Amino acid sequence: MRQTGDVRYLIVVRHATAEDPAPGRGDFERALTKKGRRQCARLRDWAEDPEALGRFGPATALVSPAARTRETFERGLAGTPLVAESFESTALYNGRRHVGVEDVVAELVAHDAAGRSLLVVGHNPTVREVVDVLGVGVPLAREGWFPKGGAVVLELAGDGPIGTGGHRCVGFFDPTTED
Repeated sequence: MRQTGDVRYLIVVRHATAEDPAPGRGDFERALTKKGRRQCARLRDWAEDPEALGRFGPATALVSPAARTRETFERGLAGTPLVAESFESTALYNGRRHVGVEDVVAELVAHDAAGRSLLVVGHNPTVREVVDVLGVGVPLAREGWFPKGGAVVLELAGDGPIGTGGHRCVGFFDPTTED
């Protein structure tokens, strides 16, 4: 099922499992662990599968510039049929300040000129807040939890504003179920 002119999607991805901060290095430089790279391989399988995550593209991707989000994007999503184009967005990195739903929505609106699906690769708790505020029927059982390397897909029907909420969850991908 490819998107049509009337329906497009917001795909929200949390970065995969990252290493703890090393001495002398900050949060921004944290790379993925071996487990995180396995999660990205699963994410890539889904993104390349036209019956799984791939069916929700093509999308414009917004990626936090932190090392772990960039690596998640490169290993899991870049170069797949899911992604048409991508942009780094410093507004999505929450290691220096709180990034709220309104910050994410503003970035999405700023990059929404093509009228295609939208993809965000970011950090918790922001990604969880985005799906809590904008989504309906999202199967995230534990409060505050969003699977590392996982994705939630919300349906954006018509040309209505993204930030209004009430967007139905139509996809949930959790690579941690295979760990």
